[in-house]
Amino acid sequence: MSMIAEFYSNKSILLTGATGFLGKVLMEKLLRTSPDLKAIYILVRPKAGQSLQQRTFQILNSKLFEKVKEACPDIHEKIVPISADLNHSDLGLSKEDLQELLSCTNIIFHCAATVRFDDSLRHAVQLNVTATQLLLQMAGQMPKLEAFIHISTAFSNCNLQHIDEVIYPCSVEPKKIIDSMEWLDDKIIEEITPKLIGDRPNTYTYTKALGEMVIQQEGRGLNVAIIRPSIVGASWQEPFPGWVDNLNGPSGIIIAAGKGFLRSIRANPKAVADVIPVDTVVNLTLAAGWYTAVHRPKTTLIYHCTSGNLNPCQWVKMGFQVLATFEKIPFEKAFRRPYADFATNSFTVQYWNAVSHWGPAIIYDVYLRLTGRKPRMTKLMNRLLRTISMLEYFINRSWEWSTNNTEMLMSELSPEDQKIFNFDVRKLDWLEYTENYVLGVKKYLLKEDMARIPEARQHLRRLRNIHYLFNTALFVIIWRLLIARSQIARNIWLFIVSFCYKFLSHFRASSSPKA
Repeated sequence: MSMIAEFYSNKSILLTGATGFLGKVLMEKLLRTSPDLKAIYILVRPKAGQSLQQRTFQILNSKLFEKVKEACPDIHEKIVPISADLNHSDLGLSKEDLQELLSCTNIIFHCAATVRFDDSLRHAVQLNVTATQLLLQMAGQMPKLEAFIHISTAFSNCNLQHIDEVIYPCSVEPKKIIDSMEWLDDKIIEEITPKLIGDRPNTYTYTKALGEMVIQQEGRGLNVAIIRPSIVGASWQEPFPGWVDNLNGPSGIIIAAGKGFLRSIRANPKAVADVIPVDTVVNLTLAAGWYTAVHRPKTTLIYHCTSGNLNPCQWVKMGFQVLATFEKIPFEKAFRRPYADFATNSFTVQYWNAVSHWGPAIIYDVYLRLTGRKPRMTKLMNRLLRTISMLEYFINRSWEWSTNNTEMLMSELSPEDQKIFNFDVRKLDWLEYTENYVLGVKKYLLKEDMARIPEARQHLRRLRNIHYLFNTALFVIIWRLLIARSQIARNIWLFIVSFCYKFLSHFRASSSPKA
């Protein structure tokens, strides 16, 4: 028997961020391994034109939940959607819903957050800091609460090279930041943001660090744990390899490269791609929830869920494997043949952006105008390059994360739980994982039919031929321009033409039927 699966039986669980990537996989694993749990309360933001039940049905009707419906046929009865909005001061909860959550909740998994790197500081503070504070205040009123598990990020302290499993203080107290967001206008907030975040790259990492401080200051008296995953990617094993449903992390880059839009990216050849599969994060989270509730550690334990220290894979190696996979399972209707160059300095990046990104985009938009259509490629390319520039901070650096608590937790698991809730990333085969990742992006994100792979390969061959033809024509044009000015170039050109003519004549004579 699994101790962890048994622990969650007959429990009522509050899950925030259930409509997000990590939240969905967490909900699926809970229902599949502990079908006898009492209920999972999910906070769902109201959406125009869709009821809570419709949004919940849309989530549960996806391919992700196909397996769990066999183990838990009454899945719709286990999920209790609660109308909520983390942007509101009271989380947008009705009195009736609040009372039910306060009286019934046993475990809280706080996964909700804004993960946008370019989000305004006001919005990022509201979702990643204030909402966490409000949820902790609710947790303090729950008589049956056994554990509060907060999902942070391994990059909350990315301004450091070596990061321990401790909470690092920020220069300004979270309470002062929260209070100031209530009365400062947007223009002033925009001006002070760079000074506040300091040497962190964006508001996301800064507010996640503030959120951890809130956990430390206001989580006293609660059984609290913090999970710090690195770059969360497609599933490794569960419920099936390669499942992914958002464009965050490597997924968007894979699509941009596979469709031929992205041809060059600035990356340090030695930088480690600290990608962690989503099911690995979920398994560690559920194990931490069990351990926190049962063993009740005296202090808040932080668990690093990273791959770089235990099973490193460099970005360049992963990138070449992605390109190799495109040859076997290409994406449909690619703009150009997939290719990527890894630049290491600003001059090379600017050159490739001009030659491989903006240049073709402008040419294609001219073609669209001439054919009476609305140009769109330049706008799309600018948006793509802006997104890539925000990711460059993370693909040009490597970090060292201590994993003492994570390894301790692994040793506390029974052999059965180590199989069912496996988070040992040392067993991950990066070659197999990368191929499954690309396949998952094709099937679950782009929703392309695998039966059309031969057609996609044929389109790829046409693009390759066009590429060679264009390069040949460009070479001939440049060479002809040189011939007009150089006698040596003309002599070489005549020699090449003469040689090709003789070769073709010989080939024609040898292949013609003899009388």
